[in-house]
Amino acid sequence: MLLYFGGESVVRGAASLALRVGLSPLAVGLTVVSMGTSAPELVVSLNAALGGANDIAVGNVIGSNIANLGLILGATAMLGGASIQATLVRFDVPLVLLISLLMLSMLFDGVVSRLEGLSFLFGLVTYVAVTLSLGTHESRRIQAEFTADVPRQIASLRVCLLRLVVGIVALTFGGHLLVSSAVTMATSLGVSQAVIGITLVAVGTSLPEMATSLVAAIRGQPDMAVGNLVGSNIFNMLGILGTTALVHPLVRGEIGWDSLWIMTAFAALLVPMMYTGLRLSRAEGAVLFVGYWAYIAWLVAT
Repeated sequence: MLLYFGGESVVRGAASLALRVGLSPLAVGLTVVSMGTSAPELVVSLNAALGGANDIAVGNVIGSNIANLGLILGATAMLGGASIQATLVRFDVPLVLLISLLMLSMLFDGVVSRLEGLSFLFGLVTYVAVTLSLGTHESRRIQAEFTADVPRQIASLRVCLLRLVVGIVALTFGGHLLVSSAVTMATSLGVSQAVIGITLVAVGTSLPEMATSLVAAIRGQPDMAVGNLVGSNIFNMLGILGTTALVHPLVRGEIGWDSLWIMTAFAALLVPMMYTGLRLSRAEGAVLFVGYWAYIAWLVAT
């Protein structure tokens, strides 16, 4: 709960602060809101890496990406399908696949170095710049949809800062508790930290994405729902893995190649789905949803 409410507080505070300094609501919706929902993943991965739990740090990123596309996007599409009209979403989907392949290549030697982390952070800056540029060419309907979750009223500077501080404190304590609990659970159950990181930790840190996307889908905002998840996956790899590796080089540890390839497979599967009539159908959502649970069952069994 600390991670969820901490992430929500950070999103609200940062979004309102960004509006106060002159960013457009669209820019806030495309960047601050999407990246803010990934704040729990960042805090947990940093806590895990600094505490020597590299399996949880890397597994959190991989598991969150799989959960975003399989569990959450699958469930979102099953609610009523998703018609994708936004240019930036169609641009982001193949980009997720490309970055996933780059992540695979980085982990080929078993380590993500500081230099590789820095290159991912540079990629994140470039991605944000391109995203904001593409956003200016979207239709008014798409712009309205992506800014629907931005606070309607700009809070005072004191309130913005208070939300940020409260959110960061909640995330810090929540991240520490989640990592320590995950390590304890893995030890007591005789399960590897890699499995705990890919499953329980990953789903726990993906709660903000789940809430944002499901609410957007219920409101009839498919581009926002899909864009939040796809954008979160990009930020998980470029921002979280990049930042964590820059602070502390990451070792793949017991994270198997099977999970890395499955993460990439979900991204590869999404590309043709998005380009078949620019719509993610209920049936395609069911394929993603069932595929996620099949992967979890196989992971636990093996």
